[in-house]
Amino acid sequence: MTLRYETCPFPLIELAALVFLRADDDVGVAEIAETLVGHLQMEVVVLFLIVAVVLVAVFGGKKRKTLRSPSAGSSASGDNVIPFDAGRAKPVIGKRTLEGAARVVDGDTIVIQKTQIRLFGIDAAEFNHPYGKNAKWALVSLCKGQAIRAELIAQDVHGRRVAKCFLPDGRDLSAEMVKLGLALDWAKFSGGKYRSLETSDARKKLWLADARQKGRMAVWDQFDAKQAAGRNPN
Repeated sequence: MTLRYETCPFPLIELAALVFLRADDDVGVAEIAETLVGHLQMEVVVLFLIVAVVLVAVFGGKKRKTLRSPSAGSSASGDNVIPFDAGRAKPVIGKRTLEGAARVVDGDTIVIQKTQIRLFGIDAAEFNHPYGKNAKWALVSLCKGQAIRAELIAQDVHGRRVAKCFLPDGRDLSAEMVKLGLALDWAKFSGGKYRSLETSDARKKLWLADARQKGRMAVWDQFDAKQAAGRNPN
């Protein structure tokens, strides 16, 4: 006797019922049991394949989401400011100049044609640091309504750029920010080009930027801890 169960949506339930009804028929029970085992093996394989597909979908989706996530956190201004990786930067290859309207991120970072650019040779206060907001809005004022020309100098491994940026009249944005007392010369990268333009009180006002240049990052940590405590007094 050949057993076929093509119409029942739950073949294992039907087979189990037959075993119960024919319990006194040794031959029938044996054949039904053999068929039951066959169905069970097939359903185990199908179940395994379904679980594998679900796991690939879940973990594959998480991996893609991770790859799309930004590699750095958001600044207090709401923009994604990604630090330029000077240690692994290389000279720009290919197009070396960008020109157009600039969106200001902070006192030393702009975006032209969807490219994030760090102004060459200077260091302004972070947006959440003393004078950070002043620096951003001063740079906004300089760039507003202007076509900024960025001469790309270097690019890090993540595609972030550093550039000498100029207004249409030829003024250097880095120099202008230093002359306003809202940015410091960063001799490590500029060779001291803008040091003579610093205002007499600039390093006192921008003491956190000065500390960074001197490698005193513990000062930053202390400042950030005080800010966090102020936001969360309890």
